[in-house]
Amino acid sequence: MKKTWNNSKFRNAIGKNILKARMRHIPSVSQEDLAGRLAARGVTMDHSAISRVESQTRYLMDYEIIAIARSLKVPISSLFPQK
Repeated sequence: MKKTWNNSKFRNAIGKNILKARMRHIPSVSQEDLAGRLAARGVTMDHSAISRVESQTRYLMDYEIIAIARSLKVPISSLFPQK
C-alpha cells in the first residue's frame, strides 16, 4: 500500500508547479497537448490523469516526472518546491 507523507491528502509535491510550467510555456500547453507529448515519449497519461497530478491527488513515478519536465522543456528541479 502506498503511503503519503504526514498522512496528507496530497499525493505529490509538484502538481502545482507542473500547472505553472504548462501555463508559462509559450504558447501555453493544454492537458491534452501534454498527454500527447508524453505519449510520444512512451508515457501513457491522459488529460484526466494530468488533472489529478496538478490537483495533487495522483502519485507520480520518477520516469513520469522526467518525461513531463522534458515535454515542457523545463529543468526537473524547477518542478520541485524551493525552500
